[in-house]
Amino acid sequence: MSSPTSPEEPWPVRTVARKIADWINRLGTIWVEGQITQISLRPGAATAFLTLRDPSADVSLTLTCAAAMLRKMEPPLTDGSRVVVHGKPTFFVGRGTLSLRVDEIRAVGIGELLARIERLRQLLKAEGLFDPARKRPLPFLPNRVGLITGRASAAEHDVLTNAQLRWPAVQFEVRNVAVQGSTAVPQILTALQELDRMPEVDVIVLARGGGSVEDLLPFSDEALCRAVSACRTPVVSAIGHEPDSPLVDHVADVRCSTPTGAGKRVVPDVAEETQRIHQLRDRARRALHGWVDRERRLLDALRSRPVLADPFGPLERRAEQVGQLRDRARRAVTAALNTERHALTATRSRLTTLGPAATLARGYAIVQRVEDGVDGVLRSVDEAPAGTRLRVRVVDGAIQAVVPDRAG
Repeated sequence: MSSPTSPEEPWPVRTVARKIADWINRLGTIWVEGQITQISLRPGAATAFLTLRDPSADVSLTLTCAAAMLRKMEPPLTDGSRVVVHGKPTFFVGRGTLSLRVDEIRAVGIGELLARIERLRQLLKAEGLFDPARKRPLPFLPNRVGLITGRASAAEHDVLTNAQLRWPAVQFEVRNVAVQGSTAVPQILTALQELDRMPEVDVIVLARGGGSVEDLLPFSDEALCRAVSACRTPVVSAIGHEPDSPLVDHVADVRCSTPTGAGKRVVPDVAEETQRIHQLRDRARRALHGWVDRERRLLDALRSRPVLADPFGPLERRAEQVGQLRDRARRAVTAALNTERHALTATRSRLTTLGPAATLARGYAIVQRVEDGVDGVLRSVDEAPAGTRLRVRVVDGAIQAVVPDRAG
């Protein structure tokens, strides 16, 4: 195997086939679990051919076994049977095919299936896939409902009929798939991924009618449970009847006991919603009327108060008070002015009496010398020698005089 190859020195097909066969022969015997999907047992043939399929993936393997061993099995194998086989991988050089040469086939019983489901249940629970905090609420009124179910099945009819009875305008995006057998899980996974990618789909319903434990095995498949958990769209599980509880029920966001329950759960009841709207409208009307009545009573109470019953009365009383205060102010100001006027008159009289004008009126005069200007009052004749110019002020004016020579 370590010898190099090149375009000039390639290996022939027989060499490659032989080397592959050598490597496969080194694997030895192994135990393999899967689901029988095809049995080819011809009458009189010594070898039987079967196809073993992985229930969670689109992978299969050809089995060969002695026809006598297959005929002796009780109960006989059928398509869809879960089995565990023991054999040795074999590569047929002539045809370049791989198969598993089986020397023992064991049918997986119900007890073992339930034990495996329980182990898977504990594993998924430990990982938190059943945690209620992960559950997403369903939309009140989905734009479109995705439905994954069997073709022309009672489950499909129940979901569609009950949903349309509750909300006639509901729209569905239906994907018909196998709901049991070896092809169920791959088809359901494909439909689930397709619906989850559609932005107009707001909720996805997985629906199937009742059946045996083997019939419901696809809905306890680990790959399907993990795919439901990874969906961005809320998923409703409606598998079987009330006693049935596949693992997908625990992983889904909402579990309905029957497809009929799922049809009622994904959409609201138009009659109930119409009645609720009427009730809310009545409550709103009563609340509005009550508020208006309270406000009206408040206005009536405010209007009945004296200040609002006779709004001009307080103004008139205030106007009277303002008038009275104005009259009092006027009288006070007038009295103060009269008092000051009398005082001013008395002061003026005193000033008149004390002033020179009154004296001059009685015939007296004021004599002043006039030199460069008026130079004081003349009080003695000695202060006015001859030739002195004088100014004589009388009550109604002043006259000029000159002192004559006294000898003359």
